[in-house]
Amino acid sequence: MQNKLMKRLSLAALFLALGLLLPFLTGQIPQIGNMLLPMHLPVLLCGLICGAGYGAFCGIAGPVVSCVLSGMPTALQLASMAPELCAYGLLCGLLYRHIRTGKIYPDLYCAMLPAILLGRVLGGLCKMLVYLATARDGFTMTVWLTTYFVQTLPGTVLQLLVIPTIVFAL
Repeated sequence: MQNKLMKRLSLAALFLALGLLLPFLTGQIPQIGNMLLPMHLPVLLCGLICGAGYGAFCGIAGPVVSCVLSGMPTALQLASMAPELCAYGLLCGLLYRHIRTGKIYPDLYCAMLPAILLGRVLGGLCKMLVYLATARDGFTMTVWLTTYFVQTLPGTVLQLLVIPTIVFAL
């Protein structure tokens, strides 16, 4: 029991470290850095491999620690990014634990797709609240759909291709 706990804690720490490192590496290429959603990959992996609680913690701690250490994401971005990533880790872990089709790839996709969609919806709602609280204009349904679904499509495709392969390999 103690060995399993230490393994999960170690893996969660690894995913948290990856969540800090990957945005730094992809940020060196401004054209594609944000489209690849580098902080999302380790959070989804953490939820799937370590469980819902660890995934949720990684989803909150990653952007908060990154904001403190590097200033990115900014405090305003953090208000929508942390809940979105927390939802990714939590929902992925919960759904993967309870969905059992008997085949690993359908299980993974049945856990990942709702987690990604609901996380994006939650992120958009939080961003709308930030805009309302700071008396900003300009956050419309079109802006939300564009920033949370269209511009992030390459990152979502990357997640759906890479994460199941990694989980299967492990």
